[in-house]
Amino acid sequence: MTSAAIVAGVVRYGLVLLFLPFSALDKVLNFGGAVRQAQQVFTPRPLATAVLLTGLAIEVFCSLGVVTGIADRAAAFVLAGYCAVTAVLYKRFWAPGDFWVDPDGKGRTLFWDFLKNLSLGAGFLLIVVGTDGRGLQPFFDAPFASSHPYGSSS
Repeated sequence: MTSAAIVAGVVRYGLVLLFLPFSALDKVLNFGGAVRQAQQVFTPRPLATAVLLTGLAIEVFCSLGVVTGIADRAAAFVLAGYCAVTAVLYKRFWAPGDFWVDPDGKGRTLFWDFLKNLSLGAGFLLIVVGTDGRGLQPFFDAPFASSHPYGSSS
């Protein structure tokens, strides 16, 4: 394995580290609390549970896709969307109403978390578009193909 492949693996794992193992494990070990958190947005318990299980599946399977390179562009695309959706649903910095009046308020704390979610999503989009100047074309041509992060496609 080349040093470039090792670096690619470390960087990719760094991108998903929040989700796998930490967030996914927290959802499993504290399932009741996670459902209650989901109920803040999705009130009926069955819907909150379904949303939570969907999030858990995204965190596990898409994280594995990003790290292994298996359908990594599609997995990164889903994770980018997941980051944006969770930012809007759970990092609602505008809701407390203290953003402009209290520099130590909940609104400011949520704002930074909101931006972190969006920034992480942007990092996943780098996997989708690549850095070779070809942009979205490889993703559009074969969205479930590997970007071959650890070596050649042969």
